[in-house]
Amino acid sequence: MTDPDLPEIPARELPLSARAPAKCILFGEHAVVHGKPELLLAMDLYSQVSVRTSTRFSLNADKDPLATNPYLARAVASAWAGGEPLSVQVTSRIPRAAGLGSSAAFVAAVMAILASARGGVSRPDLAQRSFEVEQGAQGVGSPGDTTAVVGGGYLAVNGGSGPLLWEVNDPAHRWQVRRVSDPGWTWVVAYSGVPRNTGLTVKAVGRRLAEADGPRILEEFERVAAEGIAAVAREDRPTVGHLLDRNQELLREVGVSHPRLEELLEAVRPACEGAKLTGAGAGGSIVVLPKVGRELEATRRISRAGGVPIPVRPARRGVELVEPLAPEPPPAGPTEFPE
Repeated sequence: MTDPDLPEIPARELPLSARAPAKCILFGEHAVVHGKPELLLAMDLYSQVSVRTSTRFSLNADKDPLATNPYLARAVASAWAGGEPLSVQVTSRIPRAAGLGSSAAFVAAVMAILASARGGVSRPDLAQRSFEVEQGAQGVGSPGDTTAVVGGGYLAVNGGSGPLLWEVNDPAHRWQVRRVSDPGWTWVVAYSGVPRNTGLTVKAVGRRLAEADGPRILEEFERVAAEGIAAVAREDRPTVGHLLDRNQELLREVGVSHPRLEELLEAVRPACEGAKLTGAGAGGSIVVLPKVGRELEATRRISRAGGVPIPVRPARRGVELVEPLAPEPPPAGPTEFPE
């Protein structure tokens, strides 16, 4: 562990709260599952999770979450085996099924809390264990999402030239994670309103890449991601914009774009350096690098096209323990309604 901005998660007693940021993928989604480079950005949108002991397991209003929520079930099996029942409360600004890492943020926050309650955990171990939980719940995937929310900022997986932060492994792959310097840019992410299913989409792309031209497509994904990582590190906006557009062409080629995503990309085109879908695709969100001084125009164009734009900047710190949210005060008296 070489990054002083990422301290270990310390040992604490329940009840505990943690928050974790959203993420977007700037380059390399889908190809990273096959060991190729990926660049991720942890964003200043957060999920906050609070956990306390209870008489039975619950998750917000769900009274049987170990049966209905595979992410919580696997987190409990991984980090709380044999422990007493838990009440889990989640407050999130991250849209669900939008390609922005809502499940990764939830998993990392829960795992940080449970590991803290059992003695603390290092960032590399938390990244590995969170990946295993999310991959087990989805059935497929890479460690990019959970790595981003654990590490914060800009992170390269299997690319970049910065110092090695950690490695994440599964039986078939080894991914190396490095910090990429922050160029100081504002991005815009925009939700299309069309939910997507990561597991099904990743499997469909896997079948597409198994076709005869699959190796050529993977090589181009690799080239674009490697050049994109280098261009972000040297703060080269025009090149990053060009490569975002090229990455989107590849995502169309493997069949994961969507008519609503294409409408948003076309609408924002005059105000941006480049743009692409982010995440699994087949719905979800786009990420846009606006032209300097035209961030507001970009958000307005997206809004007029029916998307939900969110200007974002890097979340420098990944998942961390925080003070619990204060409960809302009870009403002072009977609620009255005007006639």
